[in-house]
Formats: sequence, C-alpha cells, structure tokens
Amino acid sequence: MSLSLYNKLTRKKEPFEPLEAGSVRIYCCGVTVYDYSHLGHARCYVVWDTVRRYLLWRGYNVQYVQNFTDIDDKILNRAKNEQSSMQAVAERYTQAYLEDMARLNILEADKYTYATQTLDGIQRLISELEHKGYAYPAAGDVYYAVRKFEGYGKLSGRNLDDMQAGAGGRVGSEEVRKHDPFDFALWKGAKPGEPFWESPWGPGRPGWHIECSAMIREHLGTTIDIHLGGSDLVFPHHENEIAQSEAATGQPLSRYWMHNGMVNVDGEKMSKSLGNFTTIRQLLDAPDGPDPMAVRLFLLQAQYRKPVDFTADAIASAQNSWHTLKEGLLFGYQFGKELGWPDVDDPDFGNPAAMRIDRDSPAVQQFQAAMDDDFNTPGGRAVLFDLAKDLRRAGNLIVHEGKADTGSDSLRQQWQTLVCLAQVLGLEAQPEMEEAPVTGLSDTEVAALIDQRNAARKGKDFAEADRLRDELQAHGITLIDKPGGVTEWHR
Repeated sequence: MSLSLYNKLTRKKEPFEPLEAGSVRIYCCGVTVYDYSHLGHARCYVVWDTVRRYLLWRGYNVQYVQNFTDIDDKILNRAKNEQSSMQAVAERYTQAYLEDMARLNILEADKYTYATQTLDGIQRLISELEHKGYAYPAAGDVYYAVRKFEGYGKLSGRNLDDMQAGAGGRVGSEEVRKHDPFDFALWKGAKPGEPFWESPWGPGRPGWHIECSAMIREHLGTTIDIHLGGSDLVFPHHENEIAQSEAATGQPLSRYWMHNGMVNVDGEKMSKSLGNFTTIRQLLDAPDGPDPMAVRLFLLQAQYRKPVDFTADAIASAQNSWHTLKEGLLFGYQFGKELGWPDVDDPDFGNPAAMRIDRDSPAVQQFQAAMDDDFNTPGGRAVLFDLAKDLRRAGNLIVHEGKADTGSDSLRQQWQTLVCLAQVLGLEAQPEMEEAPVTGLSDTEVAALIDQRNAARKGKDFAEADRLRDELQAHGITLIDKPGGVTEWHR
C-alpha cells in the first residue's frame, strides 16, 4: 500500500513522494497570539498532529516546524486596551496555546518559530524581491507587485482580472501608495507609539505573509514536502507565500498543500459576531465539560478536508464513544494479570513504544488502508471501535462468567494493536491513580460482605446489593455472579 493525499495545488489526490526518501519536511501555519485558542484551532492542530503521527508510524523521519505570529495589529490592539506591551500579550497567549494543545494530546513541534526572531531573514528576503523587481518601496512601506509574478492564483484558482471589479473604490492612504490594488505589504512603516525595527526602508515591522516565507526558508530550506493550514488561509495568505518564495528562489515552495475544513456551530460558521465562539478552555473547563479525548475523537470523526458541526448532541455522542474506546484501552490494566500476561508488572507495560504488533493483521491492514487514503480518520476510527468492542465483550465475560471465550494471547495481541493504533490518532488512556491506598479485606471479611449482598438480593433490596458490590470493588474485589446463585470473587 502507498500513501496518497489531496494536493490543493493540483486539486487531485496524488501518491506521496517526499523530496528525500524516508524524510518529510513539514511547515504548519500557527496562530496569531492575541487571544485564547478556539475550536477552529483545535480542529486544525488535532488534524495536523494526526497527520504527523501517522507519517511517523509509517516510518518517516518527520521534521515539523510551526510558527507563532507575534507581530500583528490584533496583538497591538490587545496590548493597547490592556495598557500592556506586544511582547507581554504574545508571551501570555503563546503559553496558553501550548497548554490548550497539551490537553488535547497534541505533540509539540520539533521547532517553533517566531516572527520577532526572524527579522534578519525577513529583511533579506524583501531585499531579494526588491532587487529582482517583484517589490517596491513607497513612503516607508514596501509592497509586492502581484502582477509581476506570473503564477499568481495557481493555489486558490483565482484570477486577478476576474476579481478586479470588486477591488475598486478604496481610497485609503495605503491604496494611494500601491501601484496596483492587489499589491500587498511586505514591510509596514512605523506608526506613532507602535514597536518597530530598523530596516533599509526605514523603521517599521514586517507584513504577515512575508513572515512565513522567511521562516520556512530559514528552518526548512527552499522547498518543503508539505505545507499545512486551515482552508481560510488558501487566499490570500498561502497564495502570497507562494508568490514571495518562488519569485525569490525560482523553486517550488512546497510539493503538497493540505488544508483542513472549518468548524461550524449548530450549522453556522463559528464567529465572535454571532456569539457562538467557544474557546478550548471554556469547553474543557465547564462543570459538565467533555473529556479532552472525547473532543479529539469528535474532531477526527470527519475526513480532515470536510467541515465538522459542533453541537451539544455531537459532543455528547463523542463522550459516549470515548467511554467505549477507553474501556478497550484499559483492558490490559484491568485483566492482564488475571489472564496471565507475563509483562503486567513491567515499567513499560501499556507503552506503545515497547509493543510489537503484527503489521499484517487484518485490523492493522484495514487501519493503514484507511489512513493511506488521504488520512481517512473516520475509517481509522472504525477499526479502533471494532477492537475496543471485542475487548469490552471479553471483559464482560471475564467479570460475569469467570473467563473469556478468546485465548489470552489473542486478547493480548488485540489490546496491544488497539493501544498502538489509537496512539496514531492521539487517543490514549491510563488507569486512574487512587488518591490513597485501599485497605485490604481478609478473605473472611470478603465472604461476610458477599453473604450480606446475597441476602439483600434475595430480599430484593437491590440498592443495598449494589452498595455492597461497590464497597467490595473499592477494596479491589471483583464479583462474578454465576448460575444457581453462586458468587465467585477475586482480588
């Protein structure tokens, strides 16, 4: 099987062939750090985290770089309103982003880059574009001459002449300085009271689009394998990145362009103006908020290019689905010792890195076939749930009948396969640690409580029977009710 992905640049699904065999260089457009991350950010970075995890699982050496935009009008406005500084605002929301992503089990990038730390590379790139005739200075600003770049519009499919009708009528000072309405700023001259950096064109700060072009070149080189981002960035941001980078180098910026679909809320686009805007921490910190893994499961329920609709019912359904999957993921911790698995006391028990699963097994082959098809996470999820449901059934048989109808080795292989494949989707569960050591009961005390429970059951006092079962369970005692009123137990 070979991996194929949808390339926005060619508008078709293509076999994935990296520039260097076995290695993948990826750049992911990050957030502008002026506020807390919202569900749209969660969709974006869960999706790309899953793509990265799958490539690693497939054996690629992945170099994953992601930026933070820490120079922006929104950051400056927030700093002004808070009587703070651009740096303080950016640092606070950068840390908040990292905290929110960690809760969703998103791996940190191999390298985080910052616009404020790339000023030399940004200015060098602008100078190259100016010398090649693609950029021009104007009263302290520098603009990119869009019509000079022959391939402009190839990513978005837009034609400048077709857009011309809607571009007129703007008479702001910036528009007067431009040679063409579609030209965009590479460098912005300093305004009073704003932070600035010295440059050959005077004091100022970089435009948004040039930042990513410079950071890609500085950390990943002229051409990368995959460029990632939300579908809202296709135009103008990614289109402008291509124009800048390829005009300067004469080489493709990226071989593959991938974009994720948006998050809707009850069928409407999520936005602050509609009042349906939800941050990640608002959702997770609510009194009845979902498990972070349930949110991740929800965000992976649709193929990454399609939108997902956030509703209360959808999150509740994802929470129920996570309970099922979690039962399967915890199966080994709950029943491994009873099934005689030899490694249950090893420090690495449950660690996918220490597991060796059969890559030729039907479950693994089905999972890989789904994910090889443009990272089809719904298909991958289905394989996980089949494994989890089989393990849950086996667990119920062990509890209620004393043994499963599947061999111990087979159950161990199924569990390890589930744990390993679930980790590829970033879905993990660990047994909850007890807050205090549980006092052990003697065999005589256990027998006495079981007798009390049996008496309660005969008297149809089922609430008391359930209470006694829960009390025994709290002491690590599992009861197995068998035909004929016999109750067996084990620690």
